Amino acid sequence: MFSFAQGNQAAKSRAEKKQERKAKIETMIRQQEEGALIYDQQIAAGLRINTDGWGMFYEKGIFKNINLTNLFSLEIGEKKHPKEKKLNSTFQNGGLIQFGNPYVFGKSNIFYQLKPTVGQQRVIGGKTNKNGVVVQWLYAGGLSLGMERPYYLRIPDNSLEGFKLVQVKNEDALNEINNETQGTGLRYGWNQLKIIPGIHAKSAIRFDYGRFNEVVTALEVGVNLEAYSRKINIMLLTDNRQIFFNSYISFLFGMRK
Repeated sequence: MFSFAQGNQAAKSRAEKKQERKAKIETMIRQQEEGALIYDQQIAAGLRINTDGWGMFYEKGIFKNINLTNLFSLEIGEKKHPKEKKLNSTFQNGGLIQFGNPYVFGKSNIFYQLKPTVGQQRVIGGKTNKNGVVVQWLYAGGLSLGMERPYYLRIPDNSLEGFKLVQVKNEDALNEINNETQGTGLRYGWNQLKIIPGIHAKSAIRFDYGRFNEVVTALEVGVNLEAYSRKINIMLLTDNRQIFFNSYISFLFGMRK
């Protein structure tokens, strides 16, 4: 009987909380229809997948009115050349054939970008209910701090360590590559970063799910344009670009308050 009473009390508590939440949503909907701001700001982080790379970002939005939000964000990402192709390496260890770190043939630099961004998003459509999807148009831009990090390879030799580090500066380095060549990952080249300033701009459509929830869950689809002060040396034996245009999809998660 005691367990049964506890179960009924827990079920009643859940029902009461659900009813309170429903009443709160209805109040928020009515307030918004009257032109009131429901939240003051939102904070979100996300992952961006570009047609030429990837990025991670942090964003803060400050609501100006029910249809307009000022956005401030910081993104870091990596851009890849369309002709990049990873190759696997193999080497013998005690008579066994093992696979080493893959590498990109002809790659001379890894290119990162740090992008502070200022912009706005405007509501262009959506449903006024708890789980409705709000459609927003987003436009933003800012500076882009490009960073070239030299690309290194591990090439076997007769030294005590059994390999040597080779920076891929020119075609001579490519002539040393063999079946046992390996990539070096994120370990080398950070003390040789070259800074290339630039600018960027983007335009996108954002689908914000549950506009009256404290939790932000959104999907963004858009296009991005970047221009730098010189060509970015990502690959040897091919043309490198100074201006980049891509499309992307982003996933955002955060909180409103």
